[in-house]
Amino acid sequence: MKKRIIAVNSNCYHGFSIEQAIAGIRAAGFHYIELTATKGWTEHVFPDQSFARLLHVQDLLQESGLIPFAMSGHTNLMDTARIGDFVNNIRLAHFFGCDYIVSSIGEAHLEDKAVASNQVVARHIRDLTPYLEEYDMTLVLEVHGDHGTGAILKEICELVGSPRVLINYDTANAIFYGDVDVAADVAGCLDKIGYVHLKDKAGGRQEWDFPALGKGYVEFPKLFKMMDEADNLSPYSIEIEFTQAGAKDLAEVDRAVLDSAEYLRKQGFEL
Repeated sequence: MKKRIIAVNSNCYHGFSIEQAIAGIRAAGFHYIELTATKGWTEHVFPDQSFARLLHVQDLLQESGLIPFAMSGHTNLMDTARIGDFVNNIRLAHFFGCDYIVSSIGEAHLEDKAVASNQVVARHIRDLTPYLEEYDMTLVLEVHGDHGTGAILKEICELVGSPRVLINYDTANAIFYGDVDVAADVAGCLDKIGYVHLKDKAGGRQEWDFPALGKGYVEFPKLFKMMDEADNLSPYSIEIEFTQAGAKDLAEVDRAVLDSAEYLRKQGFEL
């Protein structure tokens, strides 16, 4: 396997503290973390936290040897009232030294309830590029919701026309939202993939069931081969979301992160 960043999304620890996430991710042998700053969902770090609190997290990451290279800063990018929130997330990501900010686009319906066209979506995102330039950040748009395939996001990225806006390919969301064959979908958008959420899928295709890597039916070896052969060295960030009931306790999350680490090592990766 080609050398690349292998990380864990702190959202795996949804419902638990950032301190618990850092401890579990480091104990499993990882060196990179995707911090989660998603309003109303997982606010492990967030712009409204005190400076002392943010410094504490920064110090803890450094002491633990975990590099915060990316931030999950999901905001509805189609809601003009929320753009200030997203810019704050970009600035927070910059504070932690991140190179990537992750967001889904958000669902956008016009007055007549029609879904906004890809051209309209691209225009909204293009307006963010000056902030990406200022803070030297890459925005990776997650396969999610109405934009549930790589094919849709490739068209949007091409319309935006900036090297700072690429796809975050979420391997399970493409099944859950897009109902696509992942390998075929990836093949069509490989040149615009700049980041990958490694998320496994179990249960029905539209069932909320996202276990540890290797416990579902996503064909990861095929994906890894495709990415390597295309010389696409995008970071991989593990995301585990369990079932709708969530993890039963912290030990279950820690075990799933460790199982995912062991799976990747068996696939030939160095963490």
